[in-house]
Amino acid sequence: MKSLLIRQLRLLLYWMVVYQLFRLVFLIYHHDLIHIDQISISEVLTTFRSAFYLDIATACYILLLALLPDMLQLLTGFSIFRTIKLIIVGFFTYVHGIIAMTEVGIYAEWQSKLTYKALIYLRNPQEIAQTAPTAMFVLLIGLWAIFSTVFFLAYLWLTRSERKEKARLRWPLIPGFLLSFSLIFIGARGGLNAIPISISSVYFSQYNILNLAAVNPTYHFTVNLLDAVSLKDHNPFEVMPNDEAHAIVKQLFEVEKDTTVSILKTSRPNIVVLLLESYSADLIESLGGEPGITPIIAKLEREGLMFTNFYANANRSQQAIGSLIGGLPGIPVTTITNHPEKYYALPSLTKELKKAGYHTSFYFGGQLNYGNIRSYLIYNEIDRLVEEKDLPSKFSRGKLGVHDSDLLPFFALDLNGNKEPFFSVAFTLSSHAPYDFPGPRPITWPQLERNHVNGAHYTDAAIGEFFELVRQQHWYNNTLFILVADHSKSTYRNHPLETFEYHKIPLLLLGPALTDSLRGKQTDRLFMNSDLPVTILKQLGLDAGAFRWSRDMFNPYSRQFAYFELNEGLGWKSPEGHFVWNRYADHYWQNSLKPEDDARVKQEGKAFLQVLFEEFIGY
Repeated sequence: MKSLLIRQLRLLLYWMVVYQLFRLVFLIYHHDLIHIDQISISEVLTTFRSAFYLDIATACYILLLALLPDMLQLLTGFSIFRTIKLIIVGFFTYVHGIIAMTEVGIYAEWQSKLTYKALIYLRNPQEIAQTAPTAMFVLLIGLWAIFSTVFFLAYLWLTRSERKEKARLRWPLIPGFLLSFSLIFIGARGGLNAIPISISSVYFSQYNILNLAAVNPTYHFTVNLLDAVSLKDHNPFEVMPNDEAHAIVKQLFEVEKDTTVSILKTSRPNIVVLLLESYSADLIESLGGEPGITPIIAKLEREGLMFTNFYANANRSQQAIGSLIGGLPGIPVTTITNHPEKYYALPSLTKELKKAGYHTSFYFGGQLNYGNIRSYLIYNEIDRLVEEKDLPSKFSRGKLGVHDSDLLPFFALDLNGNKEPFFSVAFTLSSHAPYDFPGPRPITWPQLERNHVNGAHYTDAAIGEFFELVRQQHWYNNTLFILVADHSKSTYRNHPLETFEYHKIPLLLLGPALTDSLRGKQTDRLFMNSDLPVTILKQLGLDAGAFRWSRDMFNPYSRQFAYFELNEGLGWKSPEGHFVWNRYADHYWQNSLKPEDDARVKQEGKAFLQVLFEEFIGY
């Protein structure tokens, strides 16, 4: 009995050391972000204490798997049972290591832990290698292999005496097994409290980097994966009766009058969208960014209408494309492009435009298999798809593909081959990691995200080249240009992912087709990128009834609100204020609502996510 208990305690201590050391690697690797936020050393150290009980719970689940072979070895003396136990320990050591080191790598870019949504990208490891700087990729793979191997070898050495233990009498082991099982079960549950331990149990800080560091990577990923697997049968964001939620959402999209303010000088303009990779509002001076980052866009604003209160509803490029073409707001846990079986359920901007005689095209300097974007575009009947393999070999290329200084001028001239009227999208890439664009990096002042700022500056210059060329083309005078980001990202201001400051993006409408009265103007009306399809269709006088999640931004009666998804909740903003909510921790990262508006506005946001997710499951 004593020997069995000692084995379990030894294994528990092993896991506690492994978990804390990998946590230490995460905090050391991201020490610059901790320094930027001026987090005290004592609060950083609290991370390790706060993580303690969830680490124990995680370890106890593994102990449950190892307990039976442990007892069988003691009962029979057969070495096969020790081998089974070592396979279990080794497997989870390497699995925890790869999850933990992946989180180290993705945090700076995504500000989140590893989730099922991120796991989808691992179907194509080449994509991961392309988007990560080579040095970082090699370093993290190396650290994973080294740390995991050292830890497992250390465990073999510490448990070397177990090989020599002989078979024991049956009767003392039975109570030992029952006692061990009971203690491990209590540990996995997080104690004897009425409510079991959960991810929210470790949240302790206003700085999310510390909360995420405290959450055990294996526990978090397992819970997220199980949630994703159960999506067909369960809506984790259901918090109110469905009838009530649907009634609230219906009111959000009801308009007193189905009308619009025309912003066009022509009934069938060409529409050209520059979809700007990772272009935060912090890159645009008029939106509060520092001057000098995007001077070309600053000049273009004099010719157009800038939305100053516009948000990305998700944090992935493929979600942005689903919003632009399907009018679908971002969904937690997964993305529409990774569910071809659900494409049929969504409306399509490009299909509607084709009915009205538009030629459609999409240009990207990289590979459209990223995020399964290509299949989504093909399903939506894009007439012409151009990606890296279709571009001239003389163009400069980086890990992600052809850089914007070659793509955008090519795009400008290639549009001459598109039959008018046309709807065409060019998706940039040079402002995305690993930022291996050619030429100098003239902006030296940011301590944080300097490469990203220079990547945006590089893309800005390419936009200037693009407009110099298109002004000379015959179709220019009948064209509306839309400059919009696919999503935002962490910037030199280090906004947390769980804030509206993080998700704010530019939307600029300009071009000869835009009515003269809007040139050089701004609007602070509150909308998001999934509202573009209905807005475009209404301006063209086309039916937009199928786009139930999209609004007309130029209908004076449209309700103003913005939403963004988190893997575990949402952000919601209305004219009355905003809140950001973690469903699983039932925690509000932000809440600016006045007491008289608090309950109603929170119900609106939660109902929006509940119905959105319910419909996605049902597609």
